Amino acid sequence: MPIWQVLLLGLIEGLTEFIPVSSTGHLLLAGHFLGFHSPGKTFEVLIQLGAVLAVLTVYFMRLFRLALDVPRSRRARRFFLAIVLAFLPAAAAGVMLHGFIKTVLFETPMLICLTLILGGIVLLYVDQISFHPRYKDVLEFPPSLALKIGLCQMAALIPGVSRSGATIVGAMLLGTDKRSAAEFSFFLAMPTMAGAFTYDLYKNWALLAPDDVAGIAVGFLAAFVSAAVVVRFLLGFVSRFGYALFGWWRIVVGGIGLGALAVLG
Repeated sequence: MPIWQVLLLGLIEGLTEFIPVSSTGHLLLAGHFLGFHSPGKTFEVLIQLGAVLAVLTVYFMRLFRLALDVPRSRRARRFFLAIVLAFLPAAAAGVMLHGFIKTVLFETPMLICLTLILGGIVLLYVDQISFHPRYKDVLEFPPSLALKIGLCQMAALIPGVSRSGATIVGAMLLGTDKRSAAEFSFFLAMPTMAGAFTYDLYKNWALLAPDDVAGIAVGFLAAFVSAAVVVRFLLGFVSRFGYALFGWWRIVVGGIGLGALAVLG
């Protein structure tokens, strides 16, 4: 693993994990055109935990206070229940389809480009809708709403769809405002990516050589730093400007990817 490629891919992961453009899609396309190979595509999955830990540093005190409030606060208990319910559908599907996802979907760059473009069109359409949100605080999300958002997250098992994009769009269509949709996506990323990290490491540990582990550590750190920057500014940005920029970004990247595949293969 050349160090510059590891750093570049780590930065891409951190910068794209929490915006609705598909970090996995970007990583797989970048790796394809750079000629980057990791055993079992473990690098692309494992460095995502670095981005998730960046969220934890930003929200640690809030989560800590909520955890302390669980015995006496119905809102705190409902919040943690909502996260668990939203996490379960994609977790179960990811375990059942793990082999197919890693060996077929991850190895199909044309599919990734097409889902990037289609997802961009969906984002542009949703961003133009005049919503009348019923939920503006993630602590007020009922369990039924959280479960539906979790079902939406299952679409992100297809690379290029975007985990954050699926949950944000799903949440907005189900009655949340833009800010709380993004914030719930942040919180949901923690168990989702931690679970993906643990399961993928369990399945592919035997494939990793010492150099692979060192490369993953460097990419992990790069993802952590770049994601910490994104998380601190994203909520304010989407509250003011919405998601249109990310929709256009997806369409441009997907179009460039299709063109590059046609020319380079």
